Parts: sequence; C-alpha cells; structure tokens
Amino acid sequence: MKNLVNSALALILAAGLAATSTTAALAVGEQAPTTAAKECDDGLVWDEEADNEDTGEKGKCVDAADVDKPAEDKQGMIYDYGRAMAMAGHYDKAITALKSAPDRDDPRVLNYLGYSHRKLGRMDEALGYYQAAVARDPDFSLVREYLGEAYIQLGLMERAREQLSEIERICGSKACEEYGQLARLIVDSQ
Repeated sequence: MKNLVNSALALILAAGLAATSTTAALAVGEQAPTTAAKECDDGLVWDEEADNEDTGEKGKCVDAADVDKPAEDKQGMIYDYGRAMAMAGHYDKAITALKSAPDRDDPRVLNYLGYSHRKLGRMDEALGYYQAAVARDPDFSLVREYLGEAYIQLGLMERAREQLSEIERICGSKACEEYGQLARLIVDSQ
C-alpha cells in the first residue's frame, strides 16, 4: 500500500512539474521583487531608488524607519528586501528587515518571517508566523507549501498532506508549483 501511495504521489509530482515552468513561480498575490537587493547592515534595507552619493548611481542601503515613501511603497521595498535576504540564506537579516515593515500583518511578511525562523530551526516561531499568515489569507499557496514543509520537518505527515490538499484547492488542480514542491518533499520523506 505504501508503494502504491508513493507511486501515486510521484505520478502527481511529475504531472505537476510538467505543467509548471522551470522559473520560480510566485504564489497567488505575490509580486516578484523589482531588482536583486544588495545585502545591507542590520537595520538597513536596500532602496533601489535612493541616490547613492558615493557612486552617483541609484540604489543604496537606507534605514527603513527614515524612508520617505508612501506606506505601500515602503511596505513593498521592505518585503522585497526581506524576501531576498531569506532566499539568499541571510535569515537573521530577513527577520530584522521584515519586522520593520509598516504592515507586519501582511501575509507575505508573515510567511517569510516563518520561513526564516524555520530555516534557523525555530519551529515554534515559524509555525506561529505561518498560522498567522494562513489566518490572514487562507488562499496563499506559498505559505501552505512552507507550512507543509515545516510539518514534514516535525514528522507530522498527515498535516503536511492536509496542506497539499489545500494547495490543490487553491490552485484548482495539482499542476501548480507549490503543489509539486510539497508533493516531492512528502514522497522524499517516506
């Protein structure tokens, strides 16, 4: 029976991967960062529009608290930087930046706070952030994938499968990247 389940998940995974591109997909409601962020000292974030007096070019590290932008633009800038730092493996920098976001209840911010804490082995904090993100946006497929990954790490396979089912519901099929990623991890962990 276990081999049958693994075979079925592998088939689903193959179908899902075939239906997605090789580029990283964005979750529902997630926007791609506008540029690659440069790594900044703690408490600073990359502002691609700021004038850099040293180089005469655009872009420099700035104190997030001092950014004079509309709240939505500031939120996006801080989120983009925090996400970039998380994806680059600079989890403490990501956490510091994301905690400076004007709207810390933004599901995207909560998701990457959870991601960064999970990668640092702080599972209780990670689960808290993921669950808060799900509460704010139950249809955010990327947080469902990352929450499923956390459950796998904790050995809670049934909960991971529940997240897989939620991703299928959100995407309307098994052919979205988040589904394929989590399905592969479930198969690999058995």
